[in-house]
Amino acid sequence: MSAILVTGGCGFIGSHLIDKLLSQRKQVVCVDNLNDFYHPEIKLLNQKSHLDYKRYSFHKGDIRDKAFMREMFTTYSFDIVIHLAAMAGVRPSLDDPVHYTDVNINGTQVLLEEMKQKEIQHFIFASSSSVYGNNDKIPFSETDMVDRQISPYGATKKMGEELCFTYSHLYEIPTICLRFFTVYGPRQRPEMAIHKFVRHLLNDNPLPFFGDGSTARDYTYIEDIISGILAALKSTDDFMIYNLGNSEPVKLADLVSTISDVTGKAPVLDEYDLPSGDVLRTYADISRAESRLDYTPTTHFYDGIVQFVDWFRTVKTEHPQLF
Repeated sequence: MSAILVTGGCGFIGSHLIDKLLSQRKQVVCVDNLNDFYHPEIKLLNQKSHLDYKRYSFHKGDIRDKAFMREMFTTYSFDIVIHLAAMAGVRPSLDDPVHYTDVNINGTQVLLEEMKQKEIQHFIFASSSSVYGNNDKIPFSETDMVDRQISPYGATKKMGEELCFTYSHLYEIPTICLRFFTVYGPRQRPEMAIHKFVRHLLNDNPLPFFGDGSTARDYTYIEDIISGILAALKSTDDFMIYNLGNSEPVKLADLVSTISDVTGKAPVLDEYDLPSGDVLRTYADISRAESRLDYTPTTHFYDGIVQFVDWFRTVKTEHPQLF
């Protein structure tokens, strides 16, 4: 029986995707190394409900491990591969760029090498809005020149796209690269702004506030991202890049105001200069995804924050040692 491989399947996006795939009665194989970028117990909590399914298999391993990945492709017959495993985050990539290059580029190439002799119907590569850097034109379009990344993380994602195109061309692997724009929602990584701000506010701690509040992000709710991934699996493209965003940027000052309103907590700000590597704004042109994938984000930013805060309050009560 054919199966779907999801790398990084215990993470934020991966676990939500597997929720949906299992609800569609798919056979799913999850590969995750459960690294300590954030608490591994959070990742195990993310996948806890998946273990109830006989159609779900979990394998702890590293995508850079050639022998391990060869075993995966020998044991299972994959017709779909969704590659979400990566070292994530702009600021941490400045502290350890060599590791980011190793995982995000070399790990991706190991995976591509395994796929090149297989009958893969769809390969999805998780890219990032970080490839745009401080793009001059707004909104950011897939047709824009992207040769000015300003963080090691963004550079590794751009190189990942280049590798995907090369292998798609050489070995006829149908490939979609999805540029995610600041994904948020339940299970979001703890170092990301929304998670961090909600956590600090509910614990009566000051918020780390970078810049003057005018930087903006195109926050995209997790369920909209999952809908975009599933839509990409229906694509007949040989190779294509799509933006998946909300196309409604929110300024940092407005983000803090919204979270304050939803939590009922007044923020105290610890103010810092804008760090190197941070872009001034992200803003997705989603017209290509709308027209070719029928992608339509449906979650309003305020509603998404409400859902995140509700989730956070629940898990903080149930697992205070983790949150």
